[in-house]
Amino acid sequence: MNKKRIWSIVRIVIFATVLAVIFRSYLFASYVVNGKSMEPTLHDGNLLMVNKMVYDLMDIHRFDVIVFHANEQEDYVKRVVGKPGDHIEYRDDVLYVNGEAVEEPYLEPFRQSGEILTKDFSLEGVTGEKVVPKGKLFVLGDNRTKSYDSREIGFVDQETVVGKVDIRYWPMSELNFQFIN
Repeated sequence: MNKKRIWSIVRIVIFATVLAVIFRSYLFASYVVNGKSMEPTLHDGNLLMVNKMVYDLMDIHRFDVIVFHANEQEDYVKRVVGKPGDHIEYRDDVLYVNGEAVEEPYLEPFRQSGEILTKDFSLEGVTGEKVVPKGKLFVLGDNRTKSYDSREIGFVDQETVVGKVDIRYWPMSELNFQFIN
């Protein structure tokens, strides 16, 4: 090989490496689901691609599936149910946001068993607050009977949100490009 060809290959490799570092560091992150708290939407061992910059461009939406820093060692994957100013309540296995019943179609695979998925609670009863405070989120796992979420840990600080889960890329048989609803 001549020197021009070698230098061309080296430049391509360097450019690709720089792009990969930028994508990995600033735009996207890969996460592994650990546990069953998000079933049936996500399963233990699923690999996720998290969009780290989406919330720099837009607000967090209700029902977005997010990754956030739960503490210094752990990141959790949960679904946003309450945003700042929202009053959240569950009655008879139905979610009420600001007094209005809201459908949760992602829970339908669990509803076929006929048992109650989410026990009655009010935001005030589990957090002491009437509404979700400014800069906070109320999150729940989709597997309501086996999820460690805002009912136990309280509100999630929006500053701890890593990003939005956009892609489940492993296993390939469960490839999915959006978890909005």
